Formats: sequence, C-alpha cells, structure tokens
Amino acid sequence: MLKKPTLEKINPDFGSSLLVKRHTTFEPNSEPIWHHHPEIELVYVHRGRGKRQIGNHVSYFNNSQLVLIGSNLPHVGYVDRLTSSGSETLIQFLPDFLGDKFFSIPETQKIEALFKRAKNGIRFNIGIKKKLGPKIQGLVELDGFYKVISLLEILHELALTNDYTLLNGDGLAIETESKSRDRIEKIYRYINTNFSEPISLEEISNHVSMTVPAFCRFFKKATGKTFTKVVNEYRIVHATKLLTESSKSISEISFECGFNNFSHFNKSFQQVVGKSASQYKNELREIIQSNG
Repeated sequence: MLKKPTLEKINPDFGSSLLVKRHTTFEPNSEPIWHHHPEIELVYVHRGRGKRQIGNHVSYFNNSQLVLIGSNLPHVGYVDRLTSSGSETLIQFLPDFLGDKFFSIPETQKIEALFKRAKNGIRFNIGIKKKLGPKIQGLVELDGFYKVISLLEILHELALTNDYTLLNGDGLAIETESKSRDRIEKIYRYINTNFSEPISLEEISNHVSMTVPAFCRFFKKATGKTFTKVVNEYRIVHATKLLTESSKSISEISFECGFNNFSHFNKSFQQVVGKSASQYKNELREIIQSNG
C-alpha cells in the first residue's frame, strides 16, 4: 500500500529556534520519504549527487546544489552519494521564528519576499552558491545569537540575488484539500516506480479511481503539465543519472529509461536538459578529466 505524505516533525536543539545539521556520510540503506513540514528548509550539498523532487519539479544534480524549500512544500530527500570530502548542510526554521512581524519591517521585507518565492522551490545558481556555500557550512560551528545573525546575513544575500531558478514556476497546487494532494502524491509515487515501462492513461487513471478525461483535467490543473510530459521528465532525469554513473551507450540508456524510440529520446532530452545527450555526456567527461 502506498504511504500518505509524511508530516515531518522538526525538533531544534534545546534553547534554539532553528535546526542546523551537517552530514558528511550517506546511509545507503536509508529510504527517502516524500514529506512536508511548516519549516522553511535551506539545503547546501557540497560534492555530492542525487535525484531531487521538490513539488512537481524533478531533476538530477551532480557535484553541488543550493536550494530553498518553502513552508509545507512537499519534497523528497535527494542525496544518494557524497564524495570523501563532500557534505550536506541542512537548515530548518519556521517562517516566524523571530516573531510575527520581524520579516515585515522595511529592513527585512526582501527576506519575506524570498520566503514567498520559496513556496515554489528555489534553486540557486553557481555564482551565489559558490559565494554562500562556505558560510552555510560554517553555521554548524556557531551558537545562539551568532548563528541567528549569520543565517540572517545568508538570507539577506539570497533575497537580493537574481542568480536563481524557480523550480515550480507554474505553481503546484500544494495547499489544496488533502484528498487532492494525496491523489497527486499517489500518482507521483506510481510514476517513480514504473517510469521505465509504458504507462497508459487508462492504467494511471484506474490507479487513482478516475476516468481518463477527469484524470487529465485534474492532473493538468494540479501540476500545470500533462501526464506524458511529467513521465518523460522522470525518464530524462534518470537518463542524466545513468549518463553520469554508467558506462552504457546513450542508446542503451534511452531504452532502459523507458523510451522505445531513440529519436524521441533525443528530442525529449534536448527539450528537458537544453542540450543533446551526447553533448551532455561529453561535457561530463571534460569535467571529470579536469578534476582528475
């Protein structure tokens, strides 16, 4: 039976209003859980890789990432590997952890606007990520007042930068009634389990006890995307993972990811990633050689 989304309970250390954790090892047997919580979450991964799903956005990252996840935005833990010198730093805090009005005063209104953008999920790009990464990692070494001040400085920098990408630009209906949210999450779980095989509209509609027309209307309204588009995105994300980690040919990878037509795979890869699979693979090879 598919599990319902988990409401995660965040417990800061005694005497602290926010939680800061740093992981330098990954537990390979730990299963990521689709979950949400009222706390805002800032995650910085240094020298790691993995698949991520934040709202209706799914992608694969390699080397590092910096993301801000808004209050109650469903997401999945996504690091599946850290290098010997890699780490993941996680900061979680309530939107009003400094009081109801703190982020509405003139000096902090830009941070309040940042929190609103974070409801769609934000991925910060290379420039700001390099600038703030070490400071985010350094939060674990600070205590009390100095930890709060440093976090505010980080949030202020994030609020001012334009070096970011919204992950759910069309807006995922995450604050709808729980029945609709449960149905969407059940659909995503099914896609995640079965994307390497053909999934017909009849099959997925039956899975959530809907007619095909009702399912198509519901899914497009809730996610802003067609079901076929989302399934293809899952397949392409898995392809980027295999291109990074596997020695298989691009053709072999395309079929393993559920594409039965190689030209369709190439076209879909270009649309989702913005470059061809061969170009993506060549760029990875160059990065590996330059870091070797």
